[in-house]
Amino acid sequence: MTSPSHPSSPADLLRSVLTLAAIVGTIAVNAWTNIEPIGGQNIGEIANTVFADVLIIPASYAFAIWGVIYLGLVAFGIWQLLPAQRTNPTIRKVDYLVIFASIAQAIWVFLFLLREFWGSVVAMLAILLSLIAIYRLLGIGLRRISRQEKWFAHIPFSIYLGWISVATIVNVASALFYNNWDGWGLAPEIWTVLVMSIATAIGAILTLQRRELAYPLVIVWALVAVAIRQSDFAIVSITAIVLAIGLAILTLVNHLGWGRKRPWVE
Repeated sequence: MTSPSHPSSPADLLRSVLTLAAIVGTIAVNAWTNIEPIGGQNIGEIANTVFADVLIIPASYAFAIWGVIYLGLVAFGIWQLLPAQRTNPTIRKVDYLVIFASIAQAIWVFLFLLREFWGSVVAMLAILLSLIAIYRLLGIGLRRISRQEKWFAHIPFSIYLGWISVATIVNVASALFYNNWDGWGLAPEIWTVLVMSIATAIGAILTLQRRELAYPLVIVWALVAVAIRQSDFAIVSITAIVLAIGLAILTLVNHLGWGRKRPWVE
């Protein structure tokens, strides 16, 4: 990603600082609401009590991926502060979207803890759409890039988008469950298999079209965690494992094989 030759302006510096501040602020909100949860329960506790019977929710350990996501976002926040990135027109656009997504994520936390679950779905969709726009702006998997851009921008946002894709499915399923949706007559196990298949298909499409690695492996991570948590439901657990294995093999073979150069290493 080349940068223009003109020097960084005060506005560029302010935007970059606000981007890093938004990232740190979102992490702080999540940490604070886990230590002092609104309503007496944090997000994990609500998931394990109110939504204990939602079959698409993965095992609790899977949410440790937020540590990786936050590490990647902080790395991006520091990287985009560099003079070369502050004047980069693509990074400018990405920064605004990161600020928007960070605000939406903080709002989501409050809405979810207040049990405004449909409101939290709207906030989650705002995060998802922002990340899709970032993914497209960066052209992830479609062009050659430097190692710095790979590690500080492409991989962090691939992981983030992968997990938010999963979280959106879980969020919608939880809101429907909370409102006693009858599934249009289909059993919850069938709906769970369908949405897992859709998530797997998206991961497969991205790895085939963009030779993606991070995004589909996040889907694999989530599928394995679903299989573990829902081990009492054979159709859900077995399907999740089969889909995870299939997507992992497709991703690794496509990423490493077929004699083509990886698009992101210069």
